[in-house]
Amino acid sequence: MRFDRVWFNARLATLVGEGLGIVENGAVAAKDGRIAFAGPAQDLPADRTAVERIDCDGRWITPGLVDCHTHLVFGGDRAHEFELRLKGASYEEIARAGGGIVSTVKATRAASEDELVSSALRRLDHLIAEGCTTIEIKSGYGLDLETEARCLRAARRLAEERAITVTTSFLGAHALPPEANGDKDAYIDTVCRQMLPVLAREGLADAVDAFCEGIAFSPEQTARVFDAAKALGLKIKLHADQLSNLHGARLAADYGALSADHLEYTDEDGAAAMAKAGTVAVLLPGAFYMLRETQAPPVEAFRRHGTRLALATDCNPGTSPLTSLLLTMNMGATLFRLTVEECIAGVTREAARALGRLDSIGTLEPGKSCDLAIWNIERPAELVYRIGFNPLHARIWRGQ
Repeated sequence: MRFDRVWFNARLATLVGEGLGIVENGAVAAKDGRIAFAGPAQDLPADRTAVERIDCDGRWITPGLVDCHTHLVFGGDRAHEFELRLKGASYEEIARAGGGIVSTVKATRAASEDELVSSALRRLDHLIAEGCTTIEIKSGYGLDLETEARCLRAARRLAEERAITVTTSFLGAHALPPEANGDKDAYIDTVCRQMLPVLAREGLADAVDAFCEGIAFSPEQTARVFDAAKALGLKIKLHADQLSNLHGARLAADYGALSADHLEYTDEDGAAAMAKAGTVAVLLPGAFYMLRETQAPPVEAFRRHGTRLALATDCNPGTSPLTSLLLTMNMGATLFRLTVEECIAGVTREAARALGRLDSIGTLEPGKSCDLAIWNIERPAELVYRIGFNPLHARIWRGQ
């Protein structure tokens, strides 16, 4: 077999196993878009030639970064709400006054698919420039079938416009649309009986998400969405325990969710349940920072129980207008006291796990997609330590 490409004279953080999987003098080889070899250079088969050999000059190679929780596709912005929060208004006060998610719904409904793609590409390009090779994108700013479908189609189109893998999540149970007249149960009926079957049939959603919170939907209403999703064979994710403890982490675990996200108010029972179920805890320090929250997720409880920890930008117009996984890692370390290893694993191996994609991305192992980030750094800690500095040398997606 002839390799398509070999990167040599590199230091690797393979992320294989539980740590960073460091290889000091390493090489990576690609064939047909997949990793054919990753490990010590001395173990690279001597009888294999390569179409192209690339000298990394001692640079570090990690898996391509994975942003496992975003709301990248939306219309308009909410800079004015940022101003209101600076003047003392809370997230809940803004939402109950007709702002928040519902204000973005109005702008998103008015946007065409082309407009949604164009605005999302500007945000996506920032993530790509920092080594992101896989991204999850949620809907949830349409809250009617037509717009939800349009947003999910726009998300799928991003993978045609850029060299990146896109996974999608249907977040119809994000907020109550104005036309629902306050009837949450009736709207959940619409999500389950009208929206979900159509979106599943059209193949627009890889997973189903919901916002389980006092200002959104109850655990019982969320469970109805999950039951409908499971009946259609769709995977499950959950916005859980962000503003209060409604035991969303436990609910997500009970349904075998891929992940539960936010988790500031998760209790010991929820952490233990997630670990047992294999549900990944996706921490979102951007929203914690923007909302000036004071209760951090129970990281020590997650560690005690062995709950897997991922990090993501939560890129959205209202509470986390963040398009940097590098800054996300720094925030994870400074705000949540994550270690360097936890931060780097959180945007590679564990983020892949949170998407149910660890079999194909997230580590440097033969058979996986050859998604690489090559860095001008002396040690992995620099990826977490620096602020406002991008040391990316090259980004490789599927071997190219």
